[in-house]
Amino acid sequence: MGGKNKQRTKGNVRPSSSGRAAEVLAREGGVIPGFVGFDTTVTSELSYVPAVHGAEEIDNLVDADFRLVLRKLSKRDNVTRLKAVQDFGAMCQERDAEDVKGVLPYWPRIYCKISVDYDRRIREATQIAFEQLVLKVRRNLAPFLKSLMGHWILSQCDTYTPAASAAWRAFQAAFSPTKQPEALSFCKDEILNVLQDILLKETANTLSDPQNVTEEEREAKYLRMLTSSLLGVKRLLSLLPQADRAALETKLGDLLSSGKFWKYSKYKTPQVRGAFFELVCALCELTPALAQAEAERLCPAVLLNIDDAEPLVLAPVWEAVLHVLSTIPDCWTHVNAKKGFLPKLWALLKDGGKGMAKALHPNLMPLLSKLPEHITDPQIDFLTTFFISLINGLTSERAAVSPSESSIIVSSVVECLRYCIVQNAQEDEDQKKLVNMLLSQQLLPLLETALASPPLQNGPLFLLVTEMLVSWEKRAGLHGIIEQYDNSGVFKELVADFWEGLALLFVRNVDCEETDSGAFEGMATLLQVMRYPEKVSKRQAPKKKSVKICFSSSEEDDKTVEGDGSEGCVKTGPPHCSDKLCEPLQTQYFEDVVCQLAQLCLVHVNEKHSERHLVFLSRLLRSFHTPRVFTTLIELDQQEVQDSEAKHSMNMKNPAMHFLLERVVVWLSEEGRADTEHLVEMVFSSLQCCSQQETTRILNHITLMNLPWGITLQFIQRACADSDTLKNCTEWLKGSVLGETVLGLTEELCKVQPAPSNSSPSSHSWTLISLVLSQHHNNVPLIGEVYIEKILERLHSTLSETKGLSDAGNMEPLISFVCDVALTFFSSVKDCLLLESAEELLFTVFKLTAQDQSRTHLPDSLVAKLKKVCVTGVQSLVQFSKHEIREKGFLQSAVLWTQNQLLTVNMDNKSLQVLIVAMQSLVESMTADSNQDNALLIQIFSLLSPSVNEWTIIRHALPPQWVKVPLLSGHLRAVCEKPSEDMWKSRALTRLPAHLCVCALLGKVAKHLNQSGKENISFPDLKHAAAELLYALQWCKEVEYSPTMVTAYHSLLMDYELLEGLNSMIPVKDMLQTLYSRSIEEGSLWSLALENYIQNNNIVTNQCAILKLYNTAECLFPISDAKLCTLQVMCKYMTIEDRDALVALATAGILSWQENRIADVSGCMAVLLFCLEAQTPVDDEIVPQILDILMQWRNCKEDWFLFHSEFSKVSSEELSLAVEMMRFLSWVVAHSPSLLKDNQWDFILCSMLAWLKTASENVAHLWNPWVQQFVCENAALIVTLNQFFISPAPDVEKELPKELRNEWTDFFVDGVYNLLLPLPTKITDAFPEPEEPLFPLQVFQSIGVALTFVPLKQLIDNSLPPRFIADQKTNLPENLQTLLNTLCPLLLFKARPLQITAYYLLDKIMPKLPDYDGEGDNSKADDCKDEPSLSPPASLMIILSACEDLCENILTGVQVGEFAVVQPLSVEYSCILGYLLAWKLLLTFFRSAPSHLRAHYAQFLKQSFSLSKLLRHLFKLMPESPVCPGASGAETKEAKTFFSENLSLAVDKSHSAEWELPHLACSVYYSTLQDLPAMVRLWWNSQEKRVSATVEKFTIKYVSPVLSAEEISSVHSSTQMFDNMTVKARSAAREVIATYSVDDICIELVIQLPQNYPLGSITVESGKRVGVSVQQWRNWMLQLSTYLTHQNGSIMEGLALWKNNVDKRFEGIEDCMICFSVIHGSNYSLPKKACRTCKKKFHSACLYKWFTSSNKSTCPLCRETFF
Repeated sequence: MGGKNKQRTKGNVRPSSSGRAAEVLAREGGVIPGFVGFDTTVTSELSYVPAVHGAEEIDNLVDADFRLVLRKLSKRDNVTRLKAVQDFGAMCQERDAEDVKGVLPYWPRIYCKISVDYDRRIREATQIAFEQLVLKVRRNLAPFLKSLMGHWILSQCDTYTPAASAAWRAFQAAFSPTKQPEALSFCKDEILNVLQDILLKETANTLSDPQNVTEEEREAKYLRMLTSSLLGVKRLLSLLPQADRAALETKLGDLLSSGKFWKYSKYKTPQVRGAFFELVCALCELTPALAQAEAERLCPAVLLNIDDAEPLVLAPVWEAVLHVLSTIPDCWTHVNAKKGFLPKLWALLKDGGKGMAKALHPNLMPLLSKLPEHITDPQIDFLTTFFISLINGLTSERAAVSPSESSIIVSSVVECLRYCIVQNAQEDEDQKKLVNMLLSQQLLPLLETALASPPLQNGPLFLLVTEMLVSWEKRAGLHGIIEQYDNSGVFKELVADFWEGLALLFVRNVDCEETDSGAFEGMATLLQVMRYPEKVSKRQAPKKKSVKICFSSSEEDDKTVEGDGSEGCVKTGPPHCSDKLCEPLQTQYFEDVVCQLAQLCLVHVNEKHSERHLVFLSRLLRSFHTPRVFTTLIELDQQEVQDSEAKHSMNMKNPAMHFLLERVVVWLSEEGRADTEHLVEMVFSSLQCCSQQETTRILNHITLMNLPWGITLQFIQRACADSDTLKNCTEWLKGSVLGETVLGLTEELCKVQPAPSNSSPSSHSWTLISLVLSQHHNNVPLIGEVYIEKILERLHSTLSETKGLSDAGNMEPLISFVCDVALTFFSSVKDCLLLESAEELLFTVFKLTAQDQSRTHLPDSLVAKLKKVCVTGVQSLVQFSKHEIREKGFLQSAVLWTQNQLLTVNMDNKSLQVLIVAMQSLVESMTADSNQDNALLIQIFSLLSPSVNEWTIIRHALPPQWVKVPLLSGHLRAVCEKPSEDMWKSRALTRLPAHLCVCALLGKVAKHLNQSGKENISFPDLKHAAAELLYALQWCKEVEYSPTMVTAYHSLLMDYELLEGLNSMIPVKDMLQTLYSRSIEEGSLWSLALENYIQNNNIVTNQCAILKLYNTAECLFPISDAKLCTLQVMCKYMTIEDRDALVALATAGILSWQENRIADVSGCMAVLLFCLEAQTPVDDEIVPQILDILMQWRNCKEDWFLFHSEFSKVSSEELSLAVEMMRFLSWVVAHSPSLLKDNQWDFILCSMLAWLKTASENVAHLWNPWVQQFVCENAALIVTLNQFFISPAPDVEKELPKELRNEWTDFFVDGVYNLLLPLPTKITDAFPEPEEPLFPLQVFQSIGVALTFVPLKQLIDNSLPPRFIADQKTNLPENLQTLLNTLCPLLLFKARPLQITAYYLLDKIMPKLPDYDGEGDNSKADDCKDEPSLSPPASLMIILSACEDLCENILTGVQVGEFAVVQPLSVEYSCILGYLLAWKLLLTFFRSAPSHLRAHYAQFLKQSFSLSKLLRHLFKLMPESPVCPGASGAETKEAKTFFSENLSLAVDKSHSAEWELPHLACSVYYSTLQDLPAMVRLWWNSQEKRVSATVEKFTIKYVSPVLSAEEISSVHSSTQMFDNMTVKARSAAREVIATYSVDDICIELVIQLPQNYPLGSITVESGKRVGVSVQQWRNWMLQLSTYLTHQNGSIMEGLALWKNNVDKRFEGIEDCMICFSVIHGSNYSLPKKACRTCKKKFHSACLYKWFTSSNKSTCPLCRETFF
């Protein structure tokens, strides 16, 4: 009828055909259906379709939102249906009940469909939504219950547990527990119909549509519904009342009579079989009549399937077996037990239940109780087979690896044995024979097997056997129970037989030499369990979950088995009684066996010295320390004892003591005995039969036997093992025998040997001493207190006598021992530090923790121990000291020792840090108590602080190299009496200056004073320490945190945050006054610290605080060095009045120069400059007046100007005066040039030149900072003059003398630069190593700035000494070649200012150099190769080649596209900087060359591969995101990048060096793309895929937009005019349009820049074309495209080349017939090589390529040989 998007006919308002069909059906059928196209029965497969036209009254009952959701439920997509079900549930919860009721008529069919959906999530969500619907509609669900209940029960048995749980919750929400049976009874027939249909009628294809559902999904759904249906029948039966079950029997009979139902017992899927057997259990339990009626099929189905190996099936099968045996008495008439049942049972048992013993074995004993006699006859054979099979299951693979499986099998064996023995314990001979068989052939062999099997020993077997024996003893009347048993005699015989057999078994194992130690362990374990079953009953009693068995005394002979189908288990008798602790055995047989074994062991020990038997004997005595056992043991010795009668009578009184003294002590004293633990245990077992007096006597005797210390330690540890033993051994522990022995051991340990000794005590010795010094039970010492004091005194004396702790490597064990002892002592003994020796010990420990491990040679573990001991001891001490530092006590000793370390010991950062951490730990331990005030800490701080003289000494000991930086930067006016070269060679610090160490430690301690949050805790020592810390920080700053030791020290202070802590404690005004006082007294670094403090604390805004520091400006005069330094800081903060007063005073001092020293004059000049630089207004007369004074000095004090002086003889005061004069002249030229007269200008210029001459003569003295300052200020004066003469203010220029500018240009400039240009080379010759401290880097910065002003003329006409290189090819004049050979090597010099200076000088002359190559190489190149090449300047290429190799080595490990971070100002940095600067110069040279030379230079670069190397290096040096630092919007188009911002290389600024190289690399890459686009494009196309992708991505993102915009802009702003051609640009479209017209011909070409310009090729498209043939048109488009692709230049240059080509064509020059162009695309030559035959001309390069590619020498046109 048409597509979806077709417009309907105008006016057609009728509904679609399907809608009309629905209307007709509704109208003609007479019924308004709820679901269109189906009747209202439940069985149809339905989906919701809203009724239309005629069903409005029903449709209106359903809310519109519900209609939408119900419609979605019929969709195929799982996600859609899941979301719809969830929405339905939410709507049921949120909407009104009336809205939800409208859905009820349609819900049953939908529910019946989606409750069995393939997707388990949908099934779960359906039940959750159903619960919400039920909660909302309540009783209104009743009319629809019958259509819902079948699938509802089915869902409650869903195999997906969350869905079943949700269905059950919905059912509980609908019906209360009392109503649930009624509801099921109401719908029972409908439920059974649904379930029966699924079980008997449905198939996988009828439950699902084969066309829409895959076979796998159909099968899965069918299996799930089968399982649910079987479980649903069981659920229905279990929930229905008995009456309703009887009513259902007819229908259930139909189900059971179906052959299909019984086939489910053999179904291929385990879950179906499992559900089937669960249903059988329910049938037997709930409908026994039906079960008996179907016994013929039911019994084989159950009893012949007992070997089903599936875990899901085995448990239900065996439950069903027990139910069948209980319900159907004649079940064995339907099954052949001998052939069908028992063989399967034996196989199953032998296999250990196939890994499912947990499900199988608990059912075995109930099975035995239900088997009839005709099955078990003959009983002895049956039980033999049964138990053999059962015990064999222990060796199965699963039981061998699973302790739980093995335990269950063992429990089953013992239970079955116990049951069978009790059942057959009668006087009858056959039954006695049977019982004896079970005992001798089953139980005892099982125990024998267990003796060799550790898994069985660790299982429940021994405990179960013990419980069984106890029960036999009770029945035999051996426990004194009043109740009598008929068969007690039988059980007495049984107990006797058991112990007889067990004794034989034990004796056989003990007497056999081949018995391994495992068997001995097994026997000992069995006897121990029998002796103390209560100790292991809780731990090893088997847990029976499915079957619980108990033998009750009242029902032993009448065992009944009752089934409870609802619980799925079988119970026999009353509840289990073994939860109580098992009672011990009471028979005499037990002790007889033990005595027999003990005697046998003793025989083996005596005769064969068997260690195994000795250990076994020890285990026996541990459990059986009774007098009878000991008596039995000494009976063997009676014949050997030959002693006095008294001793004999004593021995007879206490056999245990006799055994100890005669046997155990002898064994202990035997040499070479490795393991004595069992002997120690034997001693204490024997002592339990001795009195306390005997115990003390025996232990003292053993102590005096000189046994190894390890044995003594074992005795003490065993004595402390429990409180009872400790109580019995107290007299021994406190006695003198043990005390003296331990003291003797301490003496031995404290003998420090000079070298490790072979006789050194073992580790047991240390442990022994630590143990006896520790305390037990209410802080009572273990040994006598007097011995503890003696031991500690010996330890203290040992440590105090030992000298050079760090020298003795073998001290480590002793120190470790002291740690253990001290830690125990300090932590457990109250008032331990009342002893003087304890404080000495603590002090020694503190010293060890406060020294670096390189001195103490202690391992980390030992240091950690020492720290712990120290903390514990200090905390104990502080509690005792009551906030006082006692004279010569620990605290005073520790603090004074620490101060001495700081002042006298050479310390590095690590040593200092260790000392600080130790002191910090001490302070923290003292302040751990929150109630502590700061009094104790203030005392410690004062003790630590040096005196005033000590501060001065250590301050002056700081290295003086700090002066250099502030002096040369102008921040400090300072002089030095006799500077020497050695003084400025800053040797690498091998130790931190003492001043720095003291400041760091005091600052760290001071921080703890403010832990309580109290501010402004100020006292004199704290203020001094804070000021000194500021001084130390300022020193670090001025030495530029070099060397690395200072860097690490400064980082340490920053990590400690000391400055912030002190600032919060000391008032600003106090600190300011302190610093000002120090500055006025000493000046120098104190002044810089004062300035830094003012700036950091923002005191600049508080001028009042600064003015309060001094009274008047006059008080700062007369000037001194310290006051001068202070004035330099304070001047800028003074009031104008004070500065005016200073100007007056300084001027007066200068005017009266005859009366003052040179230092005073220099100081007055400096003060005047301070005021002028602070923009102090002065009278116009003062400046000329001062100038006149200077000119007067020039005449009468010329030596003050130092012209032509030898600086080795000049003092720093004289140099400072000359520097101040230079600074004054610079200020005058910059600020007051209009005041200068002609003679004053002459004075300034001549002085400047003379000073420069002097500087160039004294290069060798530039190690002197004051000489460096002289040269720098001279260079600054030159820069000021250059800046003035380049752009003087118009009003000033008018007032200048007429000839001044000419004199400057003609004379002074030449003079200045003739002296300046050679100066860098002179300095580098004198100071070749930039890494040396004497290297004058600041001089290079200053003269570098001055050299950047050199005019080009002076560069070209330089007077440098000639410098040439042998075999160097050049077309340059000598002076230019000399300049290049002089400056190019400086690009590689490892000093950044010099590199930048050389670059700027070379950059000025580069554009002039191509002029000297001229045209002469063209003709020569034409006849050579295909492409002529020409080298750029050789000097530059030599540097470039050297740099390439160095950069290759530096960047070897970096991939293209990764960013190599280079340490600023390092050697690598200098190398890469020189490389990039050389390329910048080369690109400038290339850009300045004409087109034809550019092609030759490009060919040279191509042949040398220099450009390829450059580009790979650039992509390792450019950052991945080249955004300028600090730019906002890191990834936006507006962000400033290194490509959009110009690079500024300042000679005198290196603060941005971190980003200088990346920015320079980006600048070089940009210039390369701009000037060599064709070569870059060629390189890019030749790279591997990863590299080319990286390059293109980066270029498109950051470079192409900027470069394209500039290219288009250059077309816009181009002033180049073409005859007959106009050029326009469209920036938005990145297009350039060229229109060429001559006569009647008009050509328009459109040049389109690609997105990745210039990597991609430029496309040329056709515009207008008039008067040109198509072929010619194509040729010209191809030519222009070739030029733009292959020429290294801009678009305008390419267009000019193309126009030249077309012009030549119109002039009559024929095209080359190879490239079809007049002008060659790369070398721009004309066709000159003509064929002698056809007379056609070709380009030389084209011919060369033709000959090499075709391997022929024929003409391309006529094919004749080309001559």
